[in-house]
Amino acid sequence: MAILMVVLSHIGYFLVTDTRFLWPLSIMAGVGVNLFLFLSGFGLTVSQMKKDLKIGEFYKKRLLKLFQPLWLVLIVFFGLNFIFSGPVYSWDYIVKAFLGIFTHADLYQDINSPLWYFTFILGYYFLYPLVFSKKVPWLSAILLYVAGYLFVYFQPSAFDYIIHMYKIHIVAFPLGVLAAWGMTKLKSPEILEKISRGWQAIGYYALLIGLLALFIYANYNSGIGNPIKEQWMSILAIIAISLVFILKKIEFRLFYWFGLYSYEIYLWHWPIMYHYDFLYRFLPVWLATILYLVFFVGLGWAVSKLVGLIGGKKVPSAPVEAQLAK
Repeated sequence: MAILMVVLSHIGYFLVTDTRFLWPLSIMAGVGVNLFLFLSGFGLTVSQMKKDLKIGEFYKKRLLKLFQPLWLVLIVFFGLNFIFSGPVYSWDYIVKAFLGIFTHADLYQDINSPLWYFTFILGYYFLYPLVFSKKVPWLSAILLYVAGYLFVYFQPSAFDYIIHMYKIHIVAFPLGVLAAWGMTKLKSPEILEKISRGWQAIGYYALLIGLLALFIYANYNSGIGNPIKEQWMSILAIIAISLVFILKKIEFRLFYWFGLYSYEIYLWHWPIMYHYDFLYRFLPVWLATILYLVFFVGLGWAVSKLVGLIGGKKVPSAPVEAQLAK
């Protein structure tokens, strides 16, 4: 869901002239980003609580997974840019990009504008092993939030062009850490399935409907332009949709494939659709959108295989195994 929210928003508001296309799916980009951050904080914490990696081991394992696909993307797009446009970007810009430092998010001028998020999540990855405590993960969540708050409060001048994006996303990652700790304190969520039977079923399904209504409400009343309201309405939306998936076992095969290759899709989608578009200029917008979504899943699969080969690792062919490996 998270990656589809982001991609469809980029299409609906920045690639087509009629913003009604894909509405209301196209208004959920902020929720998609926060959902990514929430799941990242949750996943890292669950992993660390099972196997508490040392700081050096954490950086080696986690950062390589972030940087290897990024470097491949940058090599391809800087190379294409040089071939078709000449030396447009400065060496300072290129070096910072390969270090994961992106201080602008210009959809039309930057080599890949959604990469502002890479720098943001990279900051959490650097800080995480320094503050994480297996005994008190909740304290780690508080420290991560304080660090994010202080960063946007003091607004380092190098991030003047991007700090407004950070302001609306500093709660989600720490909240994911807190949620992972909370889940360890709960009994198996399977008990929730039991209340869906018998007389309690009425209240159970009423709760599901209420949560979905809350999710829709939070998206429609997102508070764009007001950073505080926008962030908390987004957090309300991800809490509501997360509870739906906790209360009810739901599986959409389409979501599964997009989720499996979500990181690769995030890295590649915007430059292909905007700078090197090969579908929207020739096909009806609805058909081009469907074909692009299929193409991105295929591209994600191919890139995942390639990165695995470059890293000298055997890449599992079964989707489930690949997901577990990630």
